[in-house]
Amino acid sequence: MPEPSKPVLRDLADVRRFEQEMPWRERAPGRSVLEVLESSAARFAQHPALTMLMTGEADEQPRVVCYAELLGLVRRAANGFHALAGPAPVVAYMLPNLIETHAVLWGAECAGSALPINFLLQPAAIAELLRAAGASVLVALGPHPSLDIWQKALAVQQALPRLHLVRVGPGDEPALELGELLRAARGDRLEWDELRGGDDIAAYFHTGGTTAAPKLVRHTHDNQICASYGSAVMLDFGPETVLTQGFPMFHVAAAMPCGLGALLCGAHLLLMSPAGYREPAMIRNYWDIVARHRVTAGAGVPTAVGAMLDVPTRGHDLSSLRIGLTGGAPVPHALTQRWERVTGTRMHQVLGMTETAGVVSVDPARGRACEGSVGFPIPYTRAEVRRLLPDGSIGERLPAGQTGVLVIRGPHVSPGYRDPARDAGVFVDGELVAGDLAYSDDDGRLFLCGRSKDLIIRSGHNIDPAMIEQAMTDHPAVAMAAAVGQPDVYAGELPVVYVQLRPGASVSERELAEHAQASIDERPAWPRHVYIVEQMPLTSVGKIFKPALRLDATRRQVAWVLEQELHVQADALQVSDGERGLEVCISLKGDGDDAGDAATLQRVQRALDGYLFSTRVAF
Repeated sequence: MPEPSKPVLRDLADVRRFEQEMPWRERAPGRSVLEVLESSAARFAQHPALTMLMTGEADEQPRVVCYAELLGLVRRAANGFHALAGPAPVVAYMLPNLIETHAVLWGAECAGSALPINFLLQPAAIAELLRAAGASVLVALGPHPSLDIWQKALAVQQALPRLHLVRVGPGDEPALELGELLRAARGDRLEWDELRGGDDIAAYFHTGGTTAAPKLVRHTHDNQICASYGSAVMLDFGPETVLTQGFPMFHVAAAMPCGLGALLCGAHLLLMSPAGYREPAMIRNYWDIVARHRVTAGAGVPTAVGAMLDVPTRGHDLSSLRIGLTGGAPVPHALTQRWERVTGTRMHQVLGMTETAGVVSVDPARGRACEGSVGFPIPYTRAEVRRLLPDGSIGERLPAGQTGVLVIRGPHVSPGYRDPARDAGVFVDGELVAGDLAYSDDDGRLFLCGRSKDLIIRSGHNIDPAMIEQAMTDHPAVAMAAAVGQPDVYAGELPVVYVQLRPGASVSERELAEHAQASIDERPAWPRHVYIVEQMPLTSVGKIFKPALRLDATRRQVAWVLEQELHVQADALQVSDGERGLEVCISLKGDGDDAGDAATLQRVQRALDGYLFSTRVAF
């Protein structure tokens, strides 16, 4: 358990010594989420656990819940769900970031299993997820002026008439209100004897796209506790930690490293509005919040961090800050430099996957921050770089510096998907084949340099390209479609889709874009551009060759920056796929001898530094 006297973990050698001192089972702060929260409440009873910020304004009087109160809320929620739906219910929720969301999530895991739902999905997709998980309860935000969560919940209940619907907040419909459920239940203990924990399923987290067979990742209590404990130790969390939490509560990063990982060691979580960092006031007031609440750890996906850094600090006292945390998407070099320049602290990365309960590795808070690295595997786990064989299987471990596929094992690795048919090639002999391309350095640090799978990551949002491709090929004019990520200076990458039309068909790119928006449930997955091509690049066996499309998408973006933003002409523009990721080489018109040419060179280099590819610019 992280305590003020806890060992300092700076590097892989420290992690290995830490593992050797005590077995995982003895080190674990409990065998269940309830035991973890009970332990924290016993040690930090009146210490603030959650503070709910609505506006972030200086005159706001936020709601604060201490550890003893949080434990009571969680027990009441667990007892309420048990009374409502019977033993071991699967409780789904569609909620923004609220104190009640924590009560529902942890209460559901104590009573049975939680099913966090992205409320941006459409009702049909949500209903399919509930069916796949066997959910019997849905907790949803009541009528709201700017959110349609309740309308979606009612539509889902129509599709699943046996579903128990619980409303959070006021409303006219005859539905059970969460406050009533909590008040009717006891908060001093659970009202049944058999405690869930260990290998019992605590949650189902949705990952990937919404397809006919949703990918629901099973989390056991051990998975979640190992991942959360490991991240807390590596990030040096303790009762002195004040962490800004703006991730959506249906995302595994909010629930584990920035949720349970903070709560198991007595940290203080600032909930950055119900909408998280999507609320403009949280970005506008961020530095004031840091100063007023004496924030020690600022966390956000790269896009949110970039937005924070665009706001002047206006002389606010930022001396409480100890660390910046980011993850969910690759981090541009320029962003980490800006963070350090503005805050005087280093930006540390966390690599997480839904299949590892949210954490794989951490760039340790007490270590030497290494830009571009996702750090070391958390204690009691292993993350190795293995050779990818020509037949797609995984070979031997590779030495430092060589690129291969990341393979992970440990108590944090999920036992698999809810549908075991989805496990093939991912969960193999107790190991997780992540699909990320990576390499390590001589000190054991991990670096990501691409993905062998085709997932598109937009601001930390995982987008399954198959979802976009299916929508496009449903159009009668489209013969083939392939979605890839196009580099973006703000979001890391944005989805774009290439289409090949059927013989004799005629349709505009604008019409296809409108078709995509009408057909795709997840707004972040709407393609930014639709590119109609005469012929798709194909492999020798007739499969679409996506690497060529990724290179083309990058070339198009760089060309647009040069021509439209910088008004610069290039003699040559070459994009290649190097061992460490995409490489862009630009030859500008001119001889480079005068001051104007030198200034142009610097201007082009600065404009492209914010992207995730490497760039070489010359005359």
